[in-house]
Amino acid sequence: MGKKRALITGITGQDGSYLAEFLLEKDYEVWGIIRRHSTDSHNLTKIDEIKDKVNLIYGDLTDLSSLQNILLRCQPHEIYNLAAQSHVKVSYENPILTANITAVGVLNLLEAVRHYAPNARIYQASTSEMFGNSIDNDGFQRETTPFKPANPYAVSKLFAHNMCVNYRNAYQLFISNGILFNHESPRRGENFVTSKVVREAVKISLGLTDKLSLGTLSSSRDWGHAKDYVKAMWMILQHDEPDDFICATGINHTIKDLCDHTFKRLGLDYRDYVVIDENFSRPEETKHLKGDSTKLRTVINWEPSYSFETMIDEMIEYYKEMYGKN
Repeated sequence: MGKKRALITGITGQDGSYLAEFLLEKDYEVWGIIRRHSTDSHNLTKIDEIKDKVNLIYGDLTDLSSLQNILLRCQPHEIYNLAAQSHVKVSYENPILTANITAVGVLNLLEAVRHYAPNARIYQASTSEMFGNSIDNDGFQRETTPFKPANPYAVSKLFAHNMCVNYRNAYQLFISNGILFNHESPRRGENFVTSKVVREAVKISLGLTDKLSLGTLSSSRDWGHAKDYVKAMWMILQHDEPDDFICATGINHTIKDLCDHTFKRLGLDYRDYVVIDENFSRPEETKHLKGDSTKLRTVINWEPSYSFETMIDEMIEYYKEMYGKN
């Protein structure tokens, strides 16, 4: 048998780029789907250093025929579906687009796999947002916690999650859902709160701006590092049986904690700079997310290597280097 072949949707994103690097180190032949735009420019910055080592192919989750052609061409052993419209605020502004990509797009992929790559192992990127404000009595969310999605993105992800379970049971396909809690890195999209807080705090410390506007300080999240979480994705697909796993640190922090740690590292007090702006609040807010990853740790032997603090510190250094040069 030659090299294992892996197909990654969303390869140009935070998770996709780290996963591609991880799989290349494991000597995989890596294929990645990119979408064709009306311009020739592509946001390939996250995979800039490895783009000559991977096979990039045009396709789109909303275009079933493109998925069929891709599967016939690359014949993957493993498929990692990381593509989505994944921003909660954007999902309120564009709910139909979000559903077409994040929900129906996954169904397109499952149908293509069923007919053209039935022996491939599939990893579906589910999300802790599916829980909404449903929390067990001990303050944790786990595989048995009821799902109560609180935004169009989460509703779309739950449709995809349940479709994956259905196709696994109905067609005996190897499909595993990874219910990942928030995970960050220097490659996190700039419109997500961790990147926004760290970026603006660094700019404030350099005298480039003077305030940071946020919608709330009270929401809490279980934040881990994307590098740790893409390793979990791979480990889940190496397991003997397809299953659903929560990936989380088990520790949550509020946005206030995030601001406090970041500004302190820069020798500042966040209270001097952070202002609450209702324009950044959401119609329905997921207040607290904290995951119990006991199953992943015991069945798969996964352990995170980053702490909340070391992850944020890495992001601070990244933005200091970016803005310090200007």
